[in-house]
Amino acid sequence: MFETLKNLLVEELQLDPDEITMEAELANDLGINSIELADLIMLCEDRFGIEIQDDDIHKFVTIGDVVGYLETLEK
Repeated sequence: MFETLKNLLVEELQLDPDEITMEAELANDLGINSIELADLIMLCEDRFGIEIQDDDIHKFVTIGDVVGYLETLEK
């Protein structure tokens, strides 16, 4: 799941793959703004065939948060 998310971030948001770690914060470390976060949510929904609830988006602080959330929906 981590590698898939990392590839999405590199391909779609042109982020440096070396900066993408489980501990990396979306805003503070990777510079992802609210529009890019919305794009990322839509990309994840399309790629994984899931729906991410609007109320859950505020829980996404780090890459690890996103990966953990996606893994719970996958089961």
